[in-house]
Formats: sequence, C-alpha cells, structure tokens
Amino acid sequence: MSEIHRDRVAVVINGNAKDVTRELVDVLDQIIASGDLFVSRSLEEGREIALEIVSRGYQTVLTGGGDGTFSQMVTAIVRACEAEGRPYPRFGLLRLGTGNALAWVLGAQKHHRGVVADLGRLRREGGHRDLRLLEVEGTLAPFAGVGVDALALRHFNEVRDVIAKVPVLRRFGRGRFSYFVAIAGRTLPEVLVRSHAHMRVINDGADAYRLGPNGQPEGAPIRHGETLFEGLARAVTFSSIPYWGFGSRIFPFADDREDRFNLRVVNLESIDVALHIHEIWKGTYRTPRLIDFLVDAVRIESEEILPVQIGGDAAGTARSVHARLYPHPIAVVDFYAPPPV
Repeated sequence: MSEIHRDRVAVVINGNAKDVTRELVDVLDQIIASGDLFVSRSLEEGREIALEIVSRGYQTVLTGGGDGTFSQMVTAIVRACEAEGRPYPRFGLLRLGTGNALAWVLGAQKHHRGVVADLGRLRREGGHRDLRLLEVEGTLAPFAGVGVDALALRHFNEVRDVIAKVPVLRRFGRGRFSYFVAIAGRTLPEVLVRSHAHMRVINDGADAYRLGPNGQPEGAPIRHGETLFEGLARAVTFSSIPYWGFGSRIFPFADDREDRFNLRVVNLESIDVALHIHEIWKGTYRTPRLIDFLVDAVRIESEEILPVQIGGDAAGTARSVHARLYPHPIAVVDFYAPPPV
C-alpha cells in the first residue's frame, strides 16, 4: 500500500508554464517536503501524477501554472477519486501561468516571491471555500468558449511559439506581450473579414434565464429543451467565475447564483472592442451585442466547425459542445477567506 500523506501538501508544477524556471523548482523543492513536489510537462505525465497523488491520500493539492493546468489536474484527480470511491482533496492555485483567471478569484499572488509567500500563508492560515466548476466535454474547468475567444487563444499559442524562438523577445513570449501581438496582429484583422457563425444554444438543464442590462432576469424562464439563442454570433462563452484572464471581468453575472453559470453570446465587432476595451475589461459594458443568460446545462451547435477553448487551453474544433455545472463542488484554498477557527 502506498504511503499515506494526509497532513502534507502535494504541489504539481507545469514545467511549461510561463514563470516556471529551474531556480523556482529548486526553491520549491527546499520548501516542500521531500517527494511532495511533482513537475509535469505533458498531459500523460499529469495523469500519472494524479493517480500517484490519489493513491498517497493527500488532502491538499496545489497546481502551479495557469487555469488550464488547474483544470487538467483537477479533472484527473476527481476522476481517479470517483473511480476509487475516495473523497476529493482540497485544491489550490500557485500563480505561475499566463492568464490566471482563478488567481483573481482565490487571491493567489504573482511572481516567485508571491508564490513562496502563498505557500507560507497556506501553512499558517489555510482558509478555503467551495467552488463550482463546469464540465465541458468531460473536462472540469471554470470557463470555456466556442468561437472568437478560442480563436484568439489559438493565435496566442502560435505567436508565443514564434516569439520563443527569438532570443531578444523570448522573455516576453508567454505573457501579455504575446496576447497583445496575437489579438492586435492576428485576431482582430481576421474578425474584420471573417463572417459570423450561425450558432444555436439549447437549454439542456433546469430553467434558464435571459438577463437584462442590470443582470436581472427578463421574460419567462426558458425550459429544458428550448432554444436560448439562435442566429449569427462571434462567440458563445460561459463561466462559473467572473474572470477570464489578467483580471478581465468578462462574466459579470457568474456569481449571481450558485446553481447557475453565466453564458454570454458575443457579437462585438472589432470597433466595439477598440472603443470600449476599458468597460469590457471591467465588465460594465452593456450592449445588445452581448446577450447574457444564467444556465446550468447547455448544448451549443454550429453549422460550421469552430475552435473551442476549455479553461484557457485550446481544445481543438467542434460543431457541437455540451457544458453543465458539475454537480459536486470542490474545496479550494482561498487566500481571501478567513482562516479556520
């Protein structure tokens, strides 16, 4: 039988993440108990690490990377726990990736000193709360999308890989610089010439609600099997947390109800983004080109194959995507929450 590690913390670092360096790994290895630090550089390694963590019985698992790393590791560990009939551990995030939407929700600090400080805070305080995640095509994640947001993510990955090959720019290749170059140089020009996609969003769960500009429900509830939206759209995005990345509050109504998540149909043009980027970033921009719903399960269909992103990671392309609010919340380390008494 594997050694039991009930009172220790497992830390899983994405070796490909933006802020993961050999120096940081060495520092963490000195702080974390021997054998509790895992470095993953592929999905397959991540799955193997997840099985090892579950077999050892850790009660807390921290992921070091972005939202995609968190989503992949939580999914693998939750599936392994369910298969073996074990309770889920508590999860947490060390801010070492690019977008880090969850870091804004959970209070994780950036840069190496902040990560080390968070480990110290965890040992002293350990406040936590429950977090609802989405299940999107089998993956647990805080947010996902179909359409132009996934296209922007694909462009970012392509630009990042190119910049990483240029020595003088390499240090900027995994952060905001690559996002700016990708969106300004690739995504916005393509949106100008790319036609909208015809999409249909079907309620696949309990009653859904269309929201007005102030976030209050408008009209009658939308029943199971009925259509929430059908028509031309740039993207359909959805989230159980308000943030998308870099502190951008793209889903302003995600916190309104614990039993629903915020789905947003996006029809913004490039000029809308250019003129209202600050309001969009803050989540205060209101326009008929943004249509919001509160839902607990949906199916998104398209007449054409569209790019998909799940938890900030490119997830290929599809004509149909299913998403639901995962029925079992997970406990997460929350540095905003008070320590337990």
